[in-house]
Amino acid sequence: MTRALATPSRHAQQLPLGGLLALAMAAFITLLTEILPAGVLSSIAQSLEVSESLAGQFITVYAVGALVAAIPVMTLTQGVRRRPLLLFAIAGFAVVNLLTALSRDYTLSITARFFAGVFGGIVWSMLAGYAVRISPAHLSGRAIATVGIGGTIALVLGVPAGALLGRHIGWQAAFGLMSLLALVLIVWIKTVVPDFAGQNRDQRQPLAKVFLKPGIRAVLIVVFSFVVAHNILYIYIEPLLQVAGLASKVDVVLFTFGAGSVVGLWMVGALVDRRLRFLALANMLLFALAAMLFGLWGHAAPIVYSAAALWGLAVGGFGTLTQAALSRFAGDSVDVAQAMYTTGWNTAVAAGGIVGGLLLGWGKAQGLAWAAMAVLAISLIVTMGFMNPALRRQTRS
Repeated sequence: MTRALATPSRHAQQLPLGGLLALAMAAFITLLTEILPAGVLSSIAQSLEVSESLAGQFITVYAVGALVAAIPVMTLTQGVRRRPLLLFAIAGFAVVNLLTALSRDYTLSITARFFAGVFGGIVWSMLAGYAVRISPAHLSGRAIATVGIGGTIALVLGVPAGALLGRHIGWQAAFGLMSLLALVLIVWIKTVVPDFAGQNRDQRQPLAKVFLKPGIRAVLIVVFSFVVAHNILYIYIEPLLQVAGLASKVDVVLFTFGAGSVVGLWMVGALVDRRLRFLALANMLLFALAAMLFGLWGHAAPIVYSAAALWGLAVGGFGTLTQAALSRFAGDSVDVAQAMYTTGWNTAVAAGGIVGGLLLGWGKAQGLAWAAMAVLAISLIVTMGFMNPALRRQTRS
């Protein structure tokens, strides 16, 4: 065990809710900032005198920043104390958000968004490992689920919150508010989140060695294929709903999805430390069932709402399940492994957009659900493999 993990909190019997909720707030702010522009694209375009398609790149460049920074930064900072690194990332996040709030130039704004993604990627790469470090070992999964509340709420509220804030205070003031929340979060973290030493030089592991640890590649494959499948549906939900005549009800369908996500996260948080593999398999099957319902009966409104609820139920707890599994396999190298996780997730988002876009370009909106099922089959096969006792023993060795 490293010094970073050798802490009395690992032997406590209760979750440190103050610290975990501070980390959840970090997840909330960074993810909300990423997706907030989707609700104010027209306002951004008008203010900066660009097209809405260029305004949409506010989201793209954020994801690119997170994608390119997570692995190299977390690999190079293995020896850095954890809390100062986390505070540095959040402070940087506050600065570039403030720059976005004050900017009247598109180039400056888009550059600030790239660096917001860089700092956001660092934060996200640290959250699961930090949750594990400050919590009792037997409650590590529940700790990750608690932190995941922030991301789930941001996903459910992100776009409508962006639209609401943009309408009442303006989109730039909304980014300024994110900076203010980040400053409050810095004080909160300094107050309730303990610091941990980085790894000694002889304890640090190169990226390739972490990647080759038993179980790591399997989790990353599951994450990549699941997230690709999810985004084939999520990014193109409006054309998918046109089949059922529900294109005008996108907000209602997504609210149903979001409600299912909250329930899914709660259920996983309650059981993840005891039934991780069972829950992972159940998640895959629920998502597969939802995709099948979209594919077979996507023209029937009641079925569409039911499928959206099942889909949300599966997606809500997915991040907790996979991060809990990854932290078990990664051990002392959890931050580097989580950086791979963040990179894989963002790459999968882009891949899902490309695959779905190609299908839509061919006029195959109904094929979106079947494409999602085909990609999801990879996750299902790998997860079923981990139900095999022989393979489980191999990953423990």
